[in-house]
Amino acid sequence: MKTTRILMLLFLFTSYFAHSQTAYEIIKKAEDAIKGKSSVGIFEMRIKTPDYERTLTMKSWWVGTEKSLIVITAPAKEAGNKTLKIGNEIWSFLKNTETTIKIPPSMMLSSWNGSDFTNDDLVRESELIRDYNLKIMFDEKIGGQNCWKIELTPKPNAPVVWGKLYYWVRKNDYLPAIVQYYDEKGKLQRTMKFSDYKTMGGRKIPCRLTLINNKKKGHLTEFIYKNVKFNVKIKSRIFSFRELEK
Repeated sequence: MKTTRILMLLFLFTSYFAHSQTAYEIIKKAEDAIKGKSSVGIFEMRIKTPDYERTLTMKSWWVGTEKSLIVITAPAKEAGNKTLKIGNEIWSFLKNTETTIKIPPSMMLSSWNGSDFTNDDLVRESELIRDYNLKIMFDEKIGGQNCWKIELTPKPNAPVVWGKLYYWVRKNDYLPAIVQYYDEKGKLQRTMKFSDYKTMGGRKIPCRLTLINNKKKGHLTEFIYKNVKFNVKIKSRIFSFRELEK
């Protein structure tokens, strides 16, 4: 009887461990698929509210999840504004006033360029696997595709702003389908939807990301890939203050 109980416990532990590893691998594949070791791209960001709409065109350089430079190229009145990210720190350069501002911790949840994305998104977007515990919930169809639904809950003392996330990953290609963000009280704050899946830069990716603000009705931001190249060599000078203030 005792041996049987031990074997059952061993089986349950092994199954749970394997299940957790599977959730880890699924999220890692989904995140890696849309990032690459490095990338250079041209994007469009469309901000929509009940009162107005505006579109920004930008070029970005990324190395892993540690360094990035984003330069606005249109419209003319905002062209030349830049955002530099190194590790967990962000600086903004405003061309009209020729000033560089380091974003303080108190402004990390502020809107990035008037969108539904925040400064914190640029810093924290890469740390899901490190900062959250992962658990597969069940399978669900999203847009006609079978998906894993994975729950992410913060690890103790993790430097995160979300109380919980639900992340749907498509089974056929390991690409993200939807991410829901909840606050510490369990209230849905925003929803990220991925769509327009096609091959770009030598890999299949979702070329349209729609971030819906669930707190403000009618507020959303679309992030559209116009052109992107992955795993390209980027000179280190790109991520410098000289380049930021150029």
